[in-house]
Amino acid sequence: MKKIVAVTSCPTGIAHTYMAAEALQMAAKELGVEIKVETRGSVGAENEITPEDLKEAHAVILACDTKIDEDRFQGLPIVRASVKDAIKDPKGLITKAMNMEKKDYVDKVFEAKKEAKEKATGVYKHLMTGVSYMIPFVVAGGILIAISFAFGIKAFEKKGTLAAALMDIGGGSAFYLMVPILAGFIAFSIADRPGLVPGMIGGLLANKLGAGFLGGIVAGFAAGYLVAWLKKTIKLPKTMEGLMPVLILPVLSTLIIGLGMIYVVGEPVAALNKAMTEWLKSMSSGSAVLLGIILGLMMAFDMGGPVNKAAYTFAVSTLAAGQPSTIMAAVMAAGMTPPLGLALATLIAKDKFTTEEREAGKAAFFLGISFITEGAIPFAAADPLRVIPSIMIGSAVTSTLSILFKCTLAVPHGGIFVLPIPNAVGNLLLYAVAIAIGTVVTALIVSVLKPKKV
Repeated sequence: MKKIVAVTSCPTGIAHTYMAAEALQMAAKELGVEIKVETRGSVGAENEITPEDLKEAHAVILACDTKIDEDRFQGLPIVRASVKDAIKDPKGLITKAMNMEKKDYVDKVFEAKKEAKEKATGVYKHLMTGVSYMIPFVVAGGILIAISFAFGIKAFEKKGTLAAALMDIGGGSAFYLMVPILAGFIAFSIADRPGLVPGMIGGLLANKLGAGFLGGIVAGFAAGYLVAWLKKTIKLPKTMEGLMPVLILPVLSTLIIGLGMIYVVGEPVAALNKAMTEWLKSMSSGSAVLLGIILGLMMAFDMGGPVNKAAYTFAVSTLAAGQPSTIMAAVMAAGMTPPLGLALATLIAKDKFTTEEREAGKAAFFLGISFITEGAIPFAAADPLRVIPSIMIGSAVTSTLSILFKCTLAVPHGGIFVLPIPNAVGNLLLYAVAIAIGTVVTALIVSVLKPKKV
């Protein structure tokens, strides 16, 4: 028996979402087709489609009047329709889905997706969801702030100027939304749509109370787990279930999170946030070297994995004040070095790499200058015991030199493409020197450690 998976979602997420799901299920039963329908209503996703379901599925029916993430269905034939279509002609949609061809590579696609999903679970998954939604705000704000600095580091202080307007858009707006978006989507990852309201309001309060980035993380997790608990705990009669998503959950969760942030969490986290900021400002040469080494090692250790992302997230938090950051500069430099070093190694030690690896080195160069550390992964996967220690040492050298040279960065991403923006990078020449030295160190160590190819 062929299996179909489907998603139904109407704008209000109350009635038609479930009517469409029921219609599809009844039609599938009559046609002798196995179906699983995920509903995305106002209380979030229910009867969720799993990677196993996707692996078994012949096709997907998306009866949705709202935007949903379609990435997980990559490789499967998709029938797109409105919720009304599913209610009026469910048999027609199922028949159309059954007649579509399933591509041969689907199993491989979903095996890879399943493996990646299993690696990103729990707290890390929720934090990275928040970070992924936050990053575009940080990038947009950071670039606009950097352009404002191009008129002079303090040009924005003069009211009515273009520099002031850019700073207001980038720092006063985009950066101000950074923490609420982070908190809101951490909560969203845990509790789906109902988590957004208390999460974002908790994030706004974190801004107001001075708890900043750390307060936003606390608010996001607290809001998400609170809403998830309330959804399971509060039971209402069928006639009153519509009150849950529009009244009970948002009001109750926002009240609890808001009071918690104001009276319990805000002050101590604000004090911790302030202490961390002061420590970063007053770092001695010794502590700066230690921090540089740690950040460099973290950036290269898993090349885009949890450890790398932890260092990157910490660096992004130092941009919250809208000022160029020493830590952000060190982290971006350390993230560029691994693929650049390996690309250089394929040129200076050609006899130690296969033809395919030498070709991969060309791609690694462009990934490196774009600050995409993952460009080193193919080399690390092929020879982890030699490559990973080499790139970790090179990145540690780069990040440490960047901090010692007092290099700063006003944007969270972009690689060499942000370097030409005036004042985006502090001590630009020395910054380039730090990256170059780390690249050479990486290449030399790899070249020494790797054996010749026969």
